Amino acid sequence: MKKTFLFTSEAVTEGHPDCVCDIISDAVVDRFLQQDPYARVVTECALSKSVVFLAARFASTAVVDIPDLARRTIEDIGYHPAEFSAPESTVVTSFIVQSLEGRSERDEAEMTDKELDQLTVKNQITQFGFACSHTPELLPLPIVLARRLAHQLTGARRRGEVPYLSPDCTTQVGVEFEQGRPARIHSITLIAGTHGVPDLGLEELRRDLGQWVIAPAFEGEALMPDEHTEIFVNPRGMLHRSGPAAHSGMTGRKSASDTYGGYARHAGSALSGKGPLRIDRVAAYAARHAAKNVVAAGLAEECEVQLSYTIGQARPVSVQVSTFGTGLVGEDVIKQRLEKHFDFRLGAIVRDFNLRRLPAEYRGSFYRRLPAYGHFGASFTALPWERTDKADLLAGV
Repeated sequence: MKKTFLFTSEAVTEGHPDCVCDIISDAVVDRFLQQDPYARVVTECALSKSVVFLAARFASTAVVDIPDLARRTIEDIGYHPAEFSAPESTVVTSFIVQSLEGRSERDEAEMTDKELDQLTVKNQITQFGFACSHTPELLPLPIVLARRLAHQLTGARRRGEVPYLSPDCTTQVGVEFEQGRPARIHSITLIAGTHGVPDLGLEELRRDLGQWVIAPAFEGEALMPDEHTEIFVNPRGMLHRSGPAAHSGMTGRKSASDTYGGYARHAGSALSGKGPLRIDRVAAYAARHAAKNVVAAGLAEECEVQLSYTIGQARPVSVQVSTFGTGLVGEDVIKQRLEKHFDFRLGAIVRDFNLRRLPAEYRGSFYRRLPAYGHFGASFTALPWERTDKADLLAGV
């Protein structure tokens, strides 16, 4: 394994068109589950200038005004009307309403072991979870910093510190690694859309972002930018047009940013827009939970957990573990402990993370926050799959 290298990761703010599509798709999931925790729902979204297209397939007793929900979600993000006018946008929909026949309305927590075995997956997927000891969140440092900068850009806009920022911004952080550990910040890139300031120059933008975005994002960090760190702000010039007015968006196009910033493998499928019975979403959370507990237990400095599911089966047909030469015990030993202490069946994942009822607990705003705040790591709340509640069991304590 290569130990000395440079790695970069990218993140986007909530107004990036791809992220908007993810947020809208998950807002639909939230609203269905808030009213009907047993809803089956899958939603995909695409958007361009003044146009939103939504495709949804659902079986539910809930009543959801999806076009109105899409417009409200866009309005919440805070576009300037010239970038995207929520009230004037056209929402095109295509719905498939499925039968409720045969739908179970029993909570997984009430199911017997045999009943959980009968709750099988309807999709095939090989999903990955990853954790490493770079950061307190046990995530790779490049994506943690890229997301932190993205959150700071949004915060600076919403708090009025840099009020001319567009909701549509992109960040990238390059980190130099030595002996497999982060050694220095190589580069920081911020692509910031603006509006209402046609005379704003790059130097003023760079100064404002340095003060209100970069400095706060690195406050208290052990690894700081140094005099050799390259900082790029809008290297292609000012962006007075951004958001859907400048480029289109689609659900699921930011899979790397949603997971590990490209540092580790992911399945490539969209996480957003899928209810808790979609194994291609929830397996990503289960695999991350397992990998994080392995690292938290001190069994490895890096860990990837691979879960492979096939249609008609309740549990994965394959569980694999890789520690990339950092394990203190053998990978087969870790795999055995995972299979002993973790239940990777679909119903057990839904049960253990309470996935059906989180939207109601968070007043209809749980899944929709994940694309902007992070599916993994330090998100808007203590995510259930980020717990290290089984680290002692894995360590044999």
